[in-house]
Amino acid sequence: MPEFIKVANTADLPSGQGMVVEIDGRPIALFNVNDVFYALDNTCMHRGGPLGEGFVDQSNLTVQCPWHGWVYSLATGVSPINAMAKVEKFDVLIENGEVKVALD
Repeated sequence: MPEFIKVANTADLPSGQGMVVEIDGRPIALFNVNDVFYALDNTCMHRGGPLGEGFVDQSNLTVQCPWHGWVYSLATGVSPINAMAKVEKFDVLIENGEVKVALD
């Protein structure tokens, strides 16, 4: 069973926003869309842009890298434009207002 690590409180991240958190020095992009939380590797496949600082499209459940516009699904980490472009997705657990992420 994966180990979930607290990275934030639900109140820390408004709906439609993203933020960068760290687990053991690894940057993770955390997103909230209508109180559903998603976690992806923070590093864009294109040129390493910070996905946690990107534009969240709530209707399509995607994030757009702020550097060059590459788009990734929040639910899967796969680009809807190029299925070969993918960032790692992590499981998220909400418990008592705490956002927890599992790296394994």
